[in-house]
Amino acid sequence: MEISYDELRRIYRLEKNTSRMVEVDDSFFEDVKEFVDSEKKTYLDSLRDFSAIKARNFSNLKRIVEEIFSLREKKLLNKALISSRTGDFDETGLSSSEKETFKQLIEIIEAHKESLNLLFEADSKKKASGKDLNKVSLRILKDVPSFVGADMKEYGPFSKDDSVELPEKVAKLLLSRKIANKQ
Repeated sequence: MEISYDELRRIYRLEKNTSRMVEVDDSFFEDVKEFVDSEKKTYLDSLRDFSAIKARNFSNLKRIVEEIFSLREKKLLNKALISSRTGDFDETGLSSSEKETFKQLIEIIEAHKESLNLLFEADSKKKASGKDLNKVSLRILKDVPSFVGADMKEYGPFSKDDSVELPEKVAKLLLSRKIANKQ
């Protein structure tokens, strides 16, 4: 694709007005770099000639390219997040550098999701072993209305002679008030 000011303005308008990434050639950013390099030469010449128009054109080019990059960057992050959740890893319309970034983002998101899975895996291993080490078995001595424990979870209501298993802090509270006995 031949890059020009008009083409960059067209892509910028489309990127700004749609939530989807605008389809670009595989070599889009390499082509933009070549165009910017050639325009930079014109810009440097304009400084010698004191041409304000050519200098302004280069400033506009820089702003448009930065905006396109920023818009596509946000969309790429969003696309990677959605892809990691749905399993749809569609790379069509991405430039080659964006495809590489997309793959890296997916790997990072997947690693992050794995850390979440490991958190809950530890809980499920405790439950699978049959006993949570931080829980205490109690026999309730009096009727107890529901209450919120130090962990901000609701417990109860309990009836006299109920057997319950409660977190250590909650159990200590009931034991100190002589509402329960250890089993």
